[in-house]
Amino acid sequence: MPNPAESARILQKLRKLRVDTPRDTAFTAHLNRLLCRDEVGNLLPEPQRFSAGRETRGVMVVDGAGGGKTTLISRALERHPVLSGGTGRHYLDASVPSPATFKSMTGALLQRSGYPVITANREGWSLWETLRGRLKDQGIIVVWIDEAHDLFCADRHLILRALKSLMQGDEAVIPILSGTERLHEIVRSDPQVQRRLSTLILPPVSEAADGASVVGVIRGYCRIAGLEPPLDADLIPRLFHGARYRFGRCVETILGAIEFALEGDVSRLDIGHFAEFWGLQEGCPLGGNVFLAPDWPQIDPDRDEADAPPIRARSRRRRA
Repeated sequence: MPNPAESARILQKLRKLRVDTPRDTAFTAHLNRLLCRDEVGNLLPEPQRFSAGRETRGVMVVDGAGGGKTTLISRALERHPVLSGGTGRHYLDASVPSPATFKSMTGALLQRSGYPVITANREGWSLWETLRGRLKDQGIIVVWIDEAHDLFCADRHLILRALKSLMQGDEAVIPILSGTERLHEIVRSDPQVQRRLSTLILPPVSEAADGASVVGVIRGYCRIAGLEPPLDADLIPRLFHGARYRFGRCVETILGAIEFALEGDVSRLDIGHFAEFWGLQEGCPLGGNVFLAPDWPQIDPDRDEADAPPIRARSRRRRA
């Protein structure tokens, strides 16, 4: 069994690994079509102009909580050939602050750009104009707002107006908004904003489309962790169900199961480790654990299963 320090090092290494999926390709395609290219087709750090050169366009990425959209966009921007690298960083990112208002969001973006502490007596639109000037001065061409569905709790019409202004004029940039289905509904309420944003709805995982690739992820992670991969035939459908069919939650659950396996004196990862982590996260009784219950398809992971019948957890052989 690895000592605690070695286990922590292994888990840290696993968390840093990038899992490429067709979702990454789809997002990159949405983004790249909004960038200019030179005469031989190479991307340039310059946004495409539409409407007779007067405005740019943006991207909206929609997925459920735990779907992995934040990781997907962050890594795509970090490794993008013209937004990061030799010519500097040409994007600005921020999550929606609390409280979520037009002024607080503007302040968060300004602070991320290196702007000094903002005084309370500045008006929101004054700060917004300052932000637009800084974006142009710093060569920023992409602005990413994560958890953007929270941004419209207050000042909805003001924020929609500000988003339109981001895509207009000499300082126009490419906005990226990421959030849940609620973001999609809000944007659809304003046809002028909606027509300026392409929409990428990240699909839930399925055994038919994603089962083999997730098996590959588990095997690769086990190889790094020094574990034999699991042999349980029904692990993948149980994993997808317990993760609400969200890719990010699947990866999180795999990592959690490996953490429990490393803490135990075992040579093979098995479904019991997944059950232990899922039970820890969900706080569910054994009878409501999707990795243990025989009728697991009937379990709603988001419903209280306090009255579920008890299920005996599997015993695990210790490493000889």
